[in-house]
Amino acid sequence: MELAIKKYFSRSQKWLAARFERAKMTEHLFMILVAIVIGILAGFSAILIRWLIKTISDISFTGTGSLLENIIASPWYWKLLIPFIGGLIVGPLIYFFAPEAKGHGVPEVMEAILLKGGNIRPIVAVIKAIASAISIGTGGSVGREGPIVQIGSSLGSTVGQFFRVPTRRLKTLVGCGAAAGIAAAFNAPIAGALFAVEIILMDFAVAQFSPIVISSVMATVISHSYEGKFSAFHVPPYQYVSPYEIGFYFLLGAVTGLAAYLFIKLLYLSEDYFDNHLKVPGYLKPAIGGIGVGIIAIFTPNIMGVGYGSINLALHGHLLWYVALILMFTKIFATSVTLGSGGSGGIFAPSLFMGAMVGLTFGWIVHAYFPSVTAEPGAYALVAMGGLVAGTTRAPITAIIIVFELTNDYQIVLPLMITCIISMIVSAKLTRESIYTLKLVLRNIGIKEGTEINIMESIFVKDVYLKNFTWINANDNFNLIVNKIIQGRGREFPVLDEEMNLIGVITVDMIKDYLFETDTLGNVLIARDILSTEMESVTPTDNCQTAIDKMRLKDFETIPVVENENSRKVIGVVKIKDIQDAYNREVERRDITSTLASSITMSKKKPEVHFLEGYEIAEIVPPRSFVGRTIKELNVRARFGVDILSIKNNESDTLQITAIPSPDYMIGANDTLVVAGEIGNINMLKNLS
Repeated sequence: MELAIKKYFSRSQKWLAARFERAKMTEHLFMILVAIVIGILAGFSAILIRWLIKTISDISFTGTGSLLENIIASPWYWKLLIPFIGGLIVGPLIYFFAPEAKGHGVPEVMEAILLKGGNIRPIVAVIKAIASAISIGTGGSVGREGPIVQIGSSLGSTVGQFFRVPTRRLKTLVGCGAAAGIAAAFNAPIAGALFAVEIILMDFAVAQFSPIVISSVMATVISHSYEGKFSAFHVPPYQYVSPYEIGFYFLLGAVTGLAAYLFIKLLYLSEDYFDNHLKVPGYLKPAIGGIGVGIIAIFTPNIMGVGYGSINLALHGHLLWYVALILMFTKIFATSVTLGSGGSGGIFAPSLFMGAMVGLTFGWIVHAYFPSVTAEPGAYALVAMGGLVAGTTRAPITAIIIVFELTNDYQIVLPLMITCIISMIVSAKLTRESIYTLKLVLRNIGIKEGTEINIMESIFVKDVYLKNFTWINANDNFNLIVNKIIQGRGREFPVLDEEMNLIGVITVDMIKDYLFETDTLGNVLIARDILSTEMESVTPTDNCQTAIDKMRLKDFETIPVVENENSRKVIGVVKIKDIQDAYNREVERRDITSTLASSITMSKKKPEVHFLEGYEIAEIVPPRSFVGRTIKELNVRARFGVDILSIKNNESDTLQITAIPSPDYMIGANDTLVVAGEIGNINMLKNLS
């Protein structure tokens, strides 16, 4: 059965590839069409998950009312039992089938972008939909937007893998799915597109922004067509009473920033407890979390589920300030327990819930003391929703646009901008990472420099180190040391013995205290007397990321290169400037080669592409002498002046394309090489036997 499915999948790919080739499709047009498909699929997925949540929530064991309404109105033991049962179902479902579906999902999408080239397993979308619907429907204190984002991203990745797009384009398609998910969840296409570039791709300079916008629009169209132009909340008209109110919105931003910080810390304290300190099987932890939510719900049942009903009450000012304040704190605890224990759901709706409660409390207080210059409390609740989202996600533009699209009222923009930016600043001062990136940092995944780290790890010290460098002999006197430092370049100079073995380091700062005593110390003081032995070193086989990490330990700009790990003999130095130059060259090379390689692999009718005078990209059959040997062994670039951009493999029924292959890739007899270089060098390579 599985073999038959694979064969059908392969035939479908080949049929579609033939259609695209016949249509002479350009890459940009191809991306637009695929983005439309992803937007449609994500739109229907959003409808499906809302239907699943409603179906489970509408289950009634009393004959009237929904499941959540029954739980809220039932005796205390039902409030414990139903979330416990939900956790018993969700735990094994996630644990055994798709661990990526655990938690709020967005960090897993970001991890796929950073480390897996955008590859997300198709099963994640299915398990995430079912698990989130059960978690929310049985009282879990989570939202539905995060799951919709992860499902949309999974669909984008699956479609991209089906068409075997290059890694760079696959990441864009994952962003398309995420944008479509947010757009369908809130009926906010602009916010969806911005969410994808601000949070998922973490890059406003996305080369292909248009497919992301197209997907976002298509998902919104599907949502409108089948569910009407609904609004997630019943938003009253916004009031901006006086210019003096702006001062209160500055203060509101600080308050929501503090609340966002509290939410981030409690969520990850909960995750740490359940992951590292609670000694029970992983598939049982969501059930224990369900009991925790039930205990909280005994006292404040409104925290169960998505919580949109309570948000609507806050927006219309129908909650007392102290009730809203209690709900804010209990929602933080309930959401942290649900997600920390391994339940499935998003943090968007809980953030909006907490923001509404914080804003309502704040609004009650300022309106009570300054009624003539402040709006009703509901106005502050609405603005604070955006503020808390900005504080938790560190995505102020997305937060501003979401609330603006919910209201369609331009008056709210100024207060919203102030509150969101201040909230983000305050939250960032208290904790460096957002609610999304902190999870990845705890997994030792570099976020801020994710792409840079990957590139740095592919550049080796042997390619950038300097063999001619200034060094200080351990027996040099102070006068000679000063002369070498003046003539040399940099702030750090290695100190070596007669056999060129590393002894330590002398920096510019270390000689400052002795400069005024050169008359007496010039010929007495030697390098051994003032050197520091705290000097790191690297080997030629280390990558540049290792070199940078070691330099950062001492805030150095230069580090010695020794022969090998067991030797102290210095053969050169590597400077941070040379690493940066090599990084910039590699980024430029990858950008050019990725674009050109994808263009040549899109069509078999154009096996050669001329991109500079005398240079081309071409497909060639590997010479027989290449077969069975790795790219590193062949050293193609040094021997022939040609770069291997990608490799096509036709060994199986499906075409496999490896973009920018690793040096350890072994060339096979059925491979086709996509190479770039001078035309003469490529022709020479073609003629090899």
